[in-house]
Amino acid sequence: MENVIIIGSGPAGLTAAIYAARANLKPLVIEGVIAGGQTGGQLMITTDVENFPGFPDGVKGPEVIELMHRQAERFGTRFVLADVDKIQLSGGSPFTLEADGTTYQTHTVIISTGASARWLGLESETELRNRGVSACATCDGFFFKDQDVSVVGGGDTALEEALFLAGICKSVTLIHRREELRASKIMQARAMRHPKIKFLWNHEVTEVLGVKEGAVSALKVQNTKTKETHVHATQGLFVAIGHVPNTQLFAGQLTLDENKYIKTVPGSTATNVPGVFACGDVQDHQWRQAITAAGTGCMSAIEAERWLGAKELI
Repeated sequence: MENVIIIGSGPAGLTAAIYAARANLKPLVIEGVIAGGQTGGQLMITTDVENFPGFPDGVKGPEVIELMHRQAERFGTRFVLADVDKIQLSGGSPFTLEADGTTYQTHTVIISTGASARWLGLESETELRNRGVSACATCDGFFFKDQDVSVVGGGDTALEEALFLAGICKSVTLIHRREELRASKIMQARAMRHPKIKFLWNHEVTEVLGVKEGAVSALKVQNTKTKETHVHATQGLFVAIGHVPNTQLFAGQLTLDENKYIKTVPGSTATNVPGVFACGDVQDHQWRQAITAAGTGCMSAIEAERWLGAKELI
């Protein structure tokens, strides 16, 4: 019987592990992300991280994860490289999990399975990811200072990205497949009156150019009405068509919001099931930063420890 099992090994899960281990809870981290995703979360596919406190010269995303992993191990965290296939939460604590054929039982669960950015699904987009293609303006916008960039999307997230980039870049072109935005009227007004933001209506990206050179040089775009294509010069592409939280495993067992993110009690990481906590991007559709994920990871470990103490299980 485990005191706490942490599902996921990104910044949220590893921070939870550090705090839980220092509280002598002997946490077990099941590293794999649901559906066989990349362990370590989205930082594992992020090259340069320059906004994580403590690294004034910047740091590689995988290096941050490696350091946090080592820190958690130092305090006694155990790791299992596996994907959780089944979890039973409805009966209350203790909870049962199955991962790659092994069954585990635990008094508490911390869910930190993260969220995955939606991509356009283009081969060239995949090849140029982190070489001019990004899904996070806050993370990567600085690398495009005084350059011409493009944003794909039509919701609030796309306009937030465009407005953020407009404060850094030479110009921003918002590419949208329709002629109307889905974003709130306030966000639309802000973007439309910004002198650096231009709009390319009724177009979609069909190819990202620059694969051979190893850096984005332009986009091939197609008019959704006339089907005519042309090349749009740009030095960076930011895909802002949403994120998908990795919550498939918990559907029907935990309360999810309309976008499938786990709902937690305001000011807490507690879910609707006592003893189950959620931290990081799996319950955060607003900030989605490594540092905020780490903060909620800390919260979840402290809350799990207090819950165990109140139940006199530790």
